[in-house]
Amino acid sequence: MSPLQLSVYWRLSLVFFFTSFLFFLDIFTAAVVVETCHHGNGTDPPHGTLGRNTEGNQSEPGTESGNQDSVCAWTDWLPYAQTLYMVGLLLGSLVGGALSDRYGKRPVLLVCVCTHAVCGLVPAVLPQPFLFLAVRCLTGVCCCCINICSFSLAVEWTQPAARLWPPAFLPFCFSLGTMGGAPLAWLSPTWRQLHLSLALPQLVCLPLYLSLPESPRWLLLRRRMDVLDSYRNNSPADKQCLDLLLDSAWSDLQKAPEAQKEAAPGGHVPSDIIHLRHPTVLLRLFIMSYLSAASALTYFGICMNIGSFGVGVYSAQFFSGLSEAPCLLVPLVRLGRRPISMLALFLSGVACFLSLLLSRYNGEPVLVMSLALLGKLCILAALFISILYSIELFPTVVRQRCVSVVNLCFRLGCLVNSFVPSNPDGAISLAAMVVYSSGPIVGCSLCLLLPETSGIPLPDSVEDCDRQPRPRPPSVSALWRTRKLVSSQTRKPEILPAEKDDTHTGPI
Repeated sequence: MSPLQLSVYWRLSLVFFFTSFLFFLDIFTAAVVVETCHHGNGTDPPHGTLGRNTEGNQSEPGTESGNQDSVCAWTDWLPYAQTLYMVGLLLGSLVGGALSDRYGKRPVLLVCVCTHAVCGLVPAVLPQPFLFLAVRCLTGVCCCCINICSFSLAVEWTQPAARLWPPAFLPFCFSLGTMGGAPLAWLSPTWRQLHLSLALPQLVCLPLYLSLPESPRWLLLRRRMDVLDSYRNNSPADKQCLDLLLDSAWSDLQKAPEAQKEAAPGGHVPSDIIHLRHPTVLLRLFIMSYLSAASALTYFGICMNIGSFGVGVYSAQFFSGLSEAPCLLVPLVRLGRRPISMLALFLSGVACFLSLLLSRYNGEPVLVMSLALLGKLCILAALFISILYSIELFPTVVRQRCVSVVNLCFRLGCLVNSFVPSNPDGAISLAAMVVYSSGPIVGCSLCLLLPETSGIPLPDSVEDCDRQPRPRPPSVSALWRTRKLVSSQTRKPEILPAEKDDTHTGPI
């Protein structure tokens, strides 16, 4: 890799590492409030919290009890924070792509990273209910914009043959941040310490992002050749890398309008609505939208209720991040988009169902949580495979619109998850777990209607989508012919004595 590529990757990995700190802030906030406000007043903590010694956290004169008492006075507002955070993610998905396309991915990313860090610091200084809720919504907007810009930057700085790795590497860094944020939250027993410990590391690392390079594709589109020349002059490896990336980007940018003109008679470009009404596009859009919504329900349902499996919140959050680490190995699996998506969705649904079954029959909490985390791992693998699958399924003329609709359904699934009720004891309700387990299984069956797109050129028009190989179940006669062909090829031919050549001693 060239120096500029390494610069992009390690800075984006640092961004994703710290983004997870505030992503799961509501879980840590609920645990801290329970220990300081409820348990400190002599009541027992709800199910799923870690029983730390909180005698020193009780409100006493002369300490920071004024700050803590002000938080305990409005704990009823805290459940709305997760909902507003999901609303912020939805708003970010609506504006993030448009802002990055107009102003560039680098400036939008820098502004969102700085705002994200400040949003983590504000509740420690001003613990006010309405301000906290507004900050959580703004944090969600910044988090979604960071994801959009980071994935685009990483993919556009990666050569086409290796574009499956950024969607696996960045979530891996996010899972490392989940593991790193859990002990920091455990060592912060009060409201102010919690927010300071999660915000200060981000503030310290802000100067490191200033030298992040811009997307070469965006610079080429905007004709910013002076910036591209400065990148080329950085090193010979950067020049070679940029030449390869820009050749691929230039061919992709020219492909869409040329395909539209060739497909239309007389060079007239048809409206995009005509392509969106095509049955093939509508079927694929429905399936991918359902997969995104169902995956969001299952993934965030397990993430945001990780303390409901009878294990301590902080240890459960650590192992929750650890369970996502094997997703980095998914690009090494050579099964194709469709088989690996079906396998991941099916395993996720089965694992969540077994977790539900054991929890109803008083199974071991560690086993129940392990099965739930296995389902979370599988649904995460299906999620980042679907990122490339969505791009490869839709034609170039309407690809961005279809991917935006799929992303919107994903955010709607996140938002709906925040309204799912839980039992009075804090455990996940029966209806919620049924949804978490049945959604991926239904999605697995819907994948049977999708074609395999691995190793196939991207479709430029609806006609190209229709020409993609459709899945067909093999017939009995076809299987019998295949078996006979394989057996005939593996059977060694007999050599008669008259056909032997004793004079030939070398290899054939």
